[in-house]
Amino acid sequence: MTWQWIGLTIFSLTLLPAGLAMAAGWTPARLRSRLTPVRPRGWALLAIYAAAPLNAIPRLAGASPQTSLALTAAAGILAVAGCLLAAVTSLRGVTTRTR
Repeated sequence: MTWQWIGLTIFSLTLLPAGLAMAAGWTPARLRSRLTPVRPRGWALLAIYAAAPLNAIPRLAGASPQTSLALTAAAGILAVAGCLLAAVTSLRGVTTRTR
């Protein structure tokens, strides 16, 4: 149980602010050239972050195994969607930079 709190705290302190800033269109100037499509990458980061609370909070709240399983499956789907969005965004960024 302690590890779930630690993981949720670490993800909330790292991925959440970064994802929100990128989804709003803000990145540091030195990273802007490497993170060309900023907003989609921010949404991808937020989708990956959403897996942490969807997996940890029901377990910490003592939800039924069926609820935990359903939300863990939803978290997995969101994480895969975030990874796919990040991959597509990376490929799109590479093709725009090479032109």
